[in-house]
Amino acid sequence: MPRSNCYFCAMPLQKNLIEKCVLLVVLLVATACGSFIKDDDEVKPIARVGESYLYPNDIQSYITNEMSAQDSAAFVVNYINKWASKQLLLSKSKINLSEEQLQEFDRLVSDYRTDLYTRAYIEALVGSANDTVVNQQQLTDFYGKQKENFKLNEKLVQLRFVVLPNQFLDQEEVVAKLKSFKEQDKAYLDSIAVQFKKIHFNDSIWVSASRVMTEITPLNYGNQEKYLKKSQFFELQDSLGVYLGKVTDVLEVNDIAPLNYIIPDIKRIILNRRRLKYVQKLETEIIDEAIKENEFEIYENQD
Repeated sequence: MPRSNCYFCAMPLQKNLIEKCVLLVVLLVATACGSFIKDDDEVKPIARVGESYLYPNDIQSYITNEMSAQDSAAFVVNYINKWASKQLLLSKSKINLSEEQLQEFDRLVSDYRTDLYTRAYIEALVGSANDTVVNQQQLTDFYGKQKENFKLNEKLVQLRFVVLPNQFLDQEEVVAKLKSFKEQDKAYLDSIAVQFKKIHFNDSIWVSASRVMTEITPLNYGNQEKYLKKSQFFELQDSLGVYLGKVTDVLEVNDIAPLNYIIPDIKRIILNRRRLKYVQKLETEIIDEAIKENEFEIYENQD
């Protein structure tokens, strides 16, 4: 394969290079089917940089049936060039970096490799323990002890609202029903809900002010204090529609967050603490077992 003057530049593909890569793609497909390479001793490299070699099985998993021969050939050329540039840069770095830097990088690579293996193993053990259930009592107990740590950083509101098309004929009736909101009012609103552009009748859940402003576009940080306050009914309009809403309750910044609003956060904290406790227990048991089996010992200083 012709060598490029610069591996970082998009060099035009020569005709014979494309033909070679198309042939290589065919061979790679054949390899994947088990009809090309029978034994590791028969494997021939497709590229070399110094003492490093690139083999067909390094690329074959990236070649899919959806690729045309031309696309596959272009992919192979690009892959080879990227591989070569990395190998060349690696070689240059080993020459130009200090011995102290190389040793430090080798240590970091070794530590990272160890962390990958151990983390995967620990996560598998944690997953097999299947201790991921957090019941309501656990959530309530944790909230009771830690609720001072769950102060709000933005306003929360409870409200109900509908968005009507502009020129909606029965707007006054909808306003009256939305304000009263007795059982018969809910039934009426439900019966004509198909005519609304948006509806939200569950005014028992807490919603962030930013989320409300996303759904009710005339609301913004400049006018929220006017419209998003307890017992406030608002009627707003823009080119998209008419927004009718009744705010039933409000919690301000630095108020204690309600339990139902932060259940996902509490559950995440409980599970994380449970995981850390399990990992600590696992590490202790592994060391104890290794000492018992004489697989681990600490030598006393003989000086």
